[in-house]
Amino acid sequence: MKTLKTKRLILRNFSESDAFDLFDYAKLETVGPNAGWAPHQTVDESLEIIKKFIESNDVWAVELRSNHKVIGSVGLHERMTIQGEKVKELGYVLSTSYEGKGLMTEACRRVLQYAFEEEKVQKIKVAHFLGNEKSKRVIEKCGFEYEKEGTHQSIAYGPKLSKVYQMTIENYKKIGGNK
Repeated sequence: MKTLKTKRLILRNFSESDAFDLFDYAKLETVGPNAGWAPHQTVDESLEIIKKFIESNDVWAVELRSNHKVIGSVGLHERMTIQGEKVKELGYVLSTSYEGKGLMTEACRRVLQYAFEEEKVQKIKVAHFLGNEKSKRVIEKCGFEYEKEGTHQSIAYGPKLSKVYQMTIENYKKIGGNK
């Protein structure tokens, strides 16, 4: 995947050497469950997840420029809708130590810019579980439009109620792209 940069972040491929940084936030009870997965129990578990990220080639490590620490991830995953429409799905997670600073909004806006302007993606969807207000705020600040409420299959907890949003290339251009 292409490395993407913002003022404060570097979005890059994960490497196995990121296992300790990933474990540092993935072990927290406040992180994984909001994304649908159980907290990591060991560094080796985090390493196995990184290997899957590397293989799938659709998840960026979110690295803080100031200290080169991986503080989260952003994924842009290929999905197919029931209608056969090809769309991308945005997913993200951030260490709670770095919440409230606009970092995930900054990362997601850069990924949207890359997807729409360089990859020529036509539509991106994103969802958050009900009650995850921090994720909802990132989605709103990025300019996504609410689509529907539904269920989202979480890896660790089964189906959970979620709110789904979308952004088309037309909407992206209308809101001024990467503001």
